[in-house]
Amino acid sequence: MKIPKRIASVVINSLKGGVVPRIGLPYITVGREAEIDALLHDVDIISSGGASFRFIVGKYGSGKSFLLQTIRSHVMDKNYVVIDADLSPERRLQGTKGQGLATYKELIRNMSTKTRPDGGALTLILDRWISGIQSETASETGLCTDSPEFSKAVEKKIYTVINALNEMVHGFDFAKLLTIYYKAAIDGNDEEKAKVTKWFRGEYTTKTEAKKELGVNIIISDDDWYEYIKLFAAFLKMAGYSGLLMLVDELVNIYKIPNSITRQYNYEKILTMYNDTLQGKAKYLGIIIGGTPQCIEDTRRGVYSYEALRSRLAEGRFGREGVKDMLAPVIHLAPLTYEELLVLTEKLTDIHSQLFDYQPKLTQEDMIAFIKLEFGRIGSDSHITPREVIRDFIELIDIVYQNPQINVGVFINSESMVFSKSQSGEDNSTDNEFAEFEI
Repeated sequence: MKIPKRIASVVINSLKGGVVPRIGLPYITVGREAEIDALLHDVDIISSGGASFRFIVGKYGSGKSFLLQTIRSHVMDKNYVVIDADLSPERRLQGTKGQGLATYKELIRNMSTKTRPDGGALTLILDRWISGIQSETASETGLCTDSPEFSKAVEKKIYTVINALNEMVHGFDFAKLLTIYYKAAIDGNDEEKAKVTKWFRGEYTTKTEAKKELGVNIIISDDDWYEYIKLFAAFLKMAGYSGLLMLVDELVNIYKIPNSITRQYNYEKILTMYNDTLQGKAKYLGIIIGGTPQCIEDTRRGVYSYEALRSRLAEGRFGREGVKDMLAPVIHLAPLTYEELLVLTEKLTDIHSQLFDYQPKLTQEDMIAFIKLEFGRIGSDSHITPREVIRDFIELIDIVYQNPQINVGVFINSESMVFSKSQSGEDNSTDNEFAEFEI
């Protein structure tokens, strides 16, 4: 497995820092096949005109963000546009002081395509839409691109797209902005194009300013930003993309809001999104929200405190531990198995050795000993997460690389390691648990 050093560096440094790398995920993906298959099935539905809504639920460090980024990479390869944002005290789904709009701005800022995977793809998408229509018109009509007839034919196709959007909420104004952008592109007026993209990014603060610069008497606000996400989804399909996927992480920041009424307004926005996708009011749009079990299931402050959502999302009578329903709106992440973690440590060892140009010293037995040590702590079965295991393992291979005189097997099983286990109350009874962990 050859990996470019630039990507290897991002992968190792991101994982050591406890964050998910935005590139290089295929090199380190293990497990989660059932979850990925279920989400990619949703993706196929979206491209055919449907919509989907999912919660990804797991503890801190269990792999929520990793799964979201993995899906992000997959769908961009399938010609989807992806927008993503992490919620925070300043970014919510609904607010009265710009918090909802702040989330919209972050989503549009992170708008990504296969050719622009790091965000900032809005202008690229608009320009590609115009050039695509021009190319399509040229091939269909055979007209010279300089002729007045060609310009009229292009405008006719442009207005076909625009008229389709007019029927949607705020579609008239959205279509008007697209028209202004098209005319500015034809005239080579970059300043006018910049004003339109500024509007689409939600950066106009007053209607007066927007009216003066663009002639539209409306701006994107806290209350209606989600309507524009639906408009973008419809427009992107007509612009030649497969659809739009919206990824929202850190739902726990809604759970942490101290004011119960404010929390309820945010859960009401989630209910609106959920109903729109399942009832067919949204098209070519997928929404995935990541959160912890507590922020979903807590009936006092979590999503389930909003009865309309709890009754829709809670498991039925047949849901039980150990039985997965990947067709449910809430997907609970199960812990990675010992075998999957072993495969992951092998991949990380390979990437680390390529990054620093050395021959790996760690054997498979060393990696098994490391995993045994990690899961040998009291409570590890229910509390340890992939993030902690990965961080510890990268620290181990960093130390081994910088200290080549170390005997890895002896180091892992040294007295200091055993002492740290005994400090946590370890009774060394876990060897039996791993008796069947053979490769």
